[in-house]
Amino acid sequence: MMRAVALTAMCLLSAALYAQAPAEQAAAAQQRWSDLQKAIFPNRTLKDGEDVIALEAPPRALDAALVPFTVSTTGTKPVKKLHLIIDNNPGPLAGRFTFGEAADPSQLKVRMRVNTYTSVHAVAEDASGELYSVEKFVKASGGCSAPAGSNDPKALLSMGEMRFKLLSKVTLGKPVQAQLMIRHPNFNGMQMDQVTRHYTPAHFIRTIDITYGDQSVMHVDSDIALSTDPVITFGFIPRQNGKLKVLVSDSKGKQFEQSFDVAATEQVSEAL
Repeated sequence: MMRAVALTAMCLLSAALYAQAPAEQAAAAQQRWSDLQKAIFPNRTLKDGEDVIALEAPPRALDAALVPFTVSTTGTKPVKKLHLIIDNNPGPLAGRFTFGEAADPSQLKVRMRVNTYTSVHAVAEDASGELYSVEKFVKASGGCSAPAGSNDPKALLSMGEMRFKLLSKVTLGKPVQAQLMIRHPNFNGMQMDQVTRHYTPAHFIRTIDITYGDQSVMHVDSDIALSTDPVITFGFIPRQNGKLKVLVSDSKGKQFEQSFDVAATEQVSEAL
């Protein structure tokens, strides 16, 4: 309960930014981003990332609890890590994506909860540790407190189930795009049960590890912004026929693991 009250208070503070005059809004947003940079990247400099990555986001979200973001590489710098920061969310660092040796970081898609009108920053880290930032503004409201499905034990029996789809023909040694869907309510502690009128305790995905063979594809550090039943589209490079393995850990210490066969004979599949 205390967590929910604290997070709700933070949401109200974020919303207050947009009750100000335009000039004050801009100044407040800039100060917010400056504070976040110091907190997330202490003693580091962020450069303009326009020639390194591109961030796609809807100017106005159709569903604030399912806001799609796409981050693509636009240059030749090898991107090793991506940070997705939703400035005015209660937990601004929505996700950190670390690419492994079997990754193709050219495009990453993910769906997040957005609580209020906000700037969103994607920050790429290259192989030398340099940081590059790009920004979009998203109009959304109420994504953090939007209902996330039933908390009934029977409804949660499918938690941890996964679906995996290849989105293109597999050629060994060539990048391939894939989609991973994970069944998980991702309760963030801010949703109210419409029957009991009590806040649903937080229970959300903290980490996702994706490997192929004995190589890492991607490690994800997540937080309360990740959508219910998250879908992540990512790229990897299969150098031999084998298994893609996924290990998910959540905030209650639960772990879910599943493997998927990947072979060069796979054909194009429809997206989730």
